[in-house]
This record gives sequence, C-alpha cells and structure tokens, in this order.
Amino acid sequence: MPARRAICIGWLLGLALFFCAVPAFARAEDAPRLAVIDWGQAQTLIAIGAPPVAMSQIPAYNEWVAAPDVPEGVRDLGLRVQPNMELLSQLDIDVITITSMYSGLSERLAPIAPVKTIDIYDGQGAVWDRTIESTRRLGALVGREAAADALVRDTQARIEACAAQVPEQSKPLLVVQFMDARHVRVYTQNSLIGSVLERMGIANAWQSGGNYWGFATVPLERLASIDNARMVVVKPLPVGVAEEIDTSVLWHHLPAVNNAPVLYVPPVWGFGGLPSASRFARVLVDALGEDCSAGRAES
Repeated sequence: MPARRAICIGWLLGLALFFCAVPAFARAEDAPRLAVIDWGQAQTLIAIGAPPVAMSQIPAYNEWVAAPDVPEGVRDLGLRVQPNMELLSQLDIDVITITSMYSGLSERLAPIAPVKTIDIYDGQGAVWDRTIESTRRLGALVGREAAADALVRDTQARIEACAAQVPEQSKPLLVVQFMDARHVRVYTQNSLIGSVLERMGIANAWQSGGNYWGFATVPLERLASIDNARMVVVKPLPVGVAEEIDTSVLWHHLPAVNNAPVLYVPPVWGFGGLPSASRFARVLVDALGEDCSAGRAES
C-alpha cells in the first residue's frame, strides 16, 4: 500500500508540474499578430508557442523544414520573395518579421505593419550565438521570454544527449544537400549544421570555407580530395537526382562515399533556428544507428 501511494503521489506531482508548465507555452491572448517571411523565424515562433498569423510557402516549409508542424489556421502568404500583399492587408497584422535577405521587401511591407529585421547571418558574431540571440529577440517580441529561454536550454540539452550517443572514433562528416546531380551545397563550420557538429564533438570535413550563409556550392569533383570523411546527405533530393547518382561513376568514386555507407537524413533547414539544430542532432545520431530519443518529445 505505501508503495502504491508513493506511485500515485508521484504521478499527481508529475501531472501538476505538467499543467503548471503548459501556460508557459500556450499562446498569450495579447501577443502581437505576426506575419513571418523567413522559415527559421516561423519555426522558432511555433516552437515557443506563439505561431504567426501568417507565413510564407507552408507546403515548401513542410518539405524543407519539416518541424515543428505548422498549426492549423496559419495563413499562407505565398512566395517568400513575393508575399501576397492583398492577404497581408486583410489580416490585421501588428508586426512583420524578416531577415536582411528579404530587406528588398521592406518598402512594400511597411504600409501594412511595422517591419522588424532579426538576423542570424549578419557577420556580427558566431552563428550559434546569433541563433540563440535571435531566439530571445523573437521571444521578447511576442512576450514569450521564458519560453524562448526554455527552448535554448532544451536545445542544448538535446544536443548534449545526442553527442553522448555518437560512436567513438567517428570519422569527420561531409554534410551536403544536392542542388542537381553534379552539384552540392556543402555546409561549412560557420553554419547552423557546422555549429551542431562542433557541439557534438564531430569534425566537419569541409575546411575550405563558404559564403555568408555558411555553405559553399561546389561540383562533386571538389569533394574528391577529401579522403578521411563520411558523407551525409540531407534530403530532400531534387527530382531525378537519386536515380542519376545511383549510376554516377564520379559519385561512387568519391572517397567520402567509399569510406562507409552514405548517411541519408530527413529534411533539416540548414538556415533555421534552434528547432532545426536539435532536429539535425537527432536525425544524424539516428542515421548513425544510435538512439538519442529516450525521454524527449518529437521535434
């Protein structure tokens, strides 16, 4: 009987803690109504319980970003580079958030609502630090500071948990996304993907640098000189590419393809926020044949 009572009390305490925590992630009624152009900002706002009223290209987000899920009722603004201005003007928006990539839209958007630029890739610091800072700025914008801080802590804890599951003596990884059958986008150290690799204690095999956003677009031939690495391919693959590389002599002769089976991982938005960071850590370790999923919610 005492053991049963202890279990019951423990269960009730756990339930009470759960319901105490829920309000921190429930959307505040007085939160400003946001429209969001950038997918990384959209996923961060969803993750802290303040989904935007509207965002761009939801079907493409589902394909390329994948998580967290877009809640029902969020309106689709159409193309990120050409949002539906008529729809925007009808939604009673308080703030529109963009990154500097979409700064060319500012003049068109400003008559509808104040435009707020929140950047990660602005050259003002390390990508990881800027990602955390942008999370907190978005949290402050919607009155969700505590939820933003919780997301930072949870992401760090999840990456640490995944790092503990990385097999010893893992080779450096070459993380790429196919642009077409002969060209890939390879992630550099100064990228969200590279930042996660660093925190997991995994070497990034690409040491040649890249562009402002932390990647280099290169022909497959450029990868032939990297002989001590394992290839990681981030999906989705463009139409027809899987069939082409399956018969590509060049692809199969790359050392990083010959060293070990290629790791194909589900879509992760390499220019996203903390939800993309923890998702990449998880899918990478899953692909390595390990399991870092115990005790976590799906991300």
